[in-house]
Amino acid sequence: MRIETDYLGPMPIPDDALYGIHSQRAKENFPDITPFHKEWYQAMGLVKQACYLTYVDFAKAVKNEPELSERLIDLIPDDILHAMISAAVEIQNGSYFEHFIVPAFQGGAGTSINMNVNEIIANVALLKVGRKPGDYQLIDPIEHANIYQSTNDVVPTALRVAATRLLTQLEEAINGTRQVVENLEKSYRNSLRIGYTQMQAAVPSSFGQLFSTYSEALSRDWWRVSKCFERIKQVNLGGGAIGTGIGIPRFFIMEATRHLQSLTRFPFARAQNLNDATANLDAFVEVHATLKAHAVNLEKMLSDIRLLASDVGRNSISIPKRQVGSSIMPGKVNPVITEFTVSIAHRVYSNDMLISDLAGQGVLDLNAYIPTIGHALLDSLKLLVAANHSLSNFLLDGLQVDVDKTEAQLLHNPSVTTALLPIIGFNKAAILANEMRQKDIDIFEANRVCQLLPDETLREAVKPENLLRLGYSLKD
Repeated sequence: MRIETDYLGPMPIPDDALYGIHSQRAKENFPDITPFHKEWYQAMGLVKQACYLTYVDFAKAVKNEPELSERLIDLIPDDILHAMISAAVEIQNGSYFEHFIVPAFQGGAGTSINMNVNEIIANVALLKVGRKPGDYQLIDPIEHANIYQSTNDVVPTALRVAATRLLTQLEEAINGTRQVVENLEKSYRNSLRIGYTQMQAAVPSSFGQLFSTYSEALSRDWWRVSKCFERIKQVNLGGGAIGTGIGIPRFFIMEATRHLQSLTRFPFARAQNLNDATANLDAFVEVHATLKAHAVNLEKMLSDIRLLASDVGRNSISIPKRQVGSSIMPGKVNPVITEFTVSIAHRVYSNDMLISDLAGQGVLDLNAYIPTIGHALLDSLKLLVAANHSLSNFLLDGLQVDVDKTEAQLLHNPSVTTALLPIIGFNKAAILANEMRQKDIDIFEANRVCQLLPDETLREAVKPENLLRLGYSLKD
């Protein structure tokens, strides 16, 4: 064991641990087992690298001005800088994540997140220069790894980086789902079905029209997600504790975001008002509202499909059989993909409430709850990516409509008589509908009994192209 000390006192740390006293205190204070998102951890490494590269430029600028160099405290040696840059790059690749021991739920506005990463960088850098972990006289987690940074600018900046990367994945996943639904729309464009309102048979429709409603909703989701990048591109990197930049060279404040742009290849921009970007998290509320809207559309679509594929829905459609559905009922197969997606949608709803509530809990110059807000945001993003991949690959891609069965169901259902309103009017159509309902016969048999219109006229009226036509004209 090695002994590390902060101004609260000493604490033993395992000799081979790449974390230190700050992380250990946080682990003890926050006995939560919810793991921190690895994507955020990796983004922290990238933001640290951007800061160190900015420091390299700053050091060069100072060295080129001898008059300035004499006034400043000693610069960090190049070998230490390079070791820290190398450690930050490795964190970006996911290395040393087992040494990140801070849980998802915590207090302290993210200080524990920042310090755990600082300690890993410092100790990895120490190993790279031939020293042991904990030898902070050479490379210190605060003096070196955290140079010209604050928890309050690097942690939210890393969150924006992680969220932007996941938004890119979600955008692609939604587009993939939309394409599969569009294929279903084309395949079953003229396949007749009963249209329902309030779960009661209403009017003739088609599966093409039903799938088109899902396709349009997904197109809106894709468009809204594409706008989210604009909402979170402004970062407060260099703003320090509350956005004033106190204690940070102006050179660093102006240049850090440029390195962030270069490393991420995303158009991040330094916020014009760094105080606002530090104090207010409404951008995350707005982004998550888009995720919630997408979750709503997924739930609506999947709930419909589950109903239509069920015994209750008379198995109008069939969905792929993915796994055995019961440990006691032989042959039972459940709609697990739809249930998976609906469950995710409701998790997103709860995350949305959490983010909104805690974003409003920010006080004056900082919001202390960014760790929880960030965890909920990344949770929703990852879950929605997973939902889209699952339903695209394991449900929609193998979905089939029983065309003959659904057409027969329509012609057997009194709702089809709505198509006859322009020909025989409401009252006569109601007579036909009642005959169908009372005797459980199709519309052709009912018309033969009621003799309300010629058989040829009826058959023409219920052709798919006529039933699915948008309204009618007097020429019709």
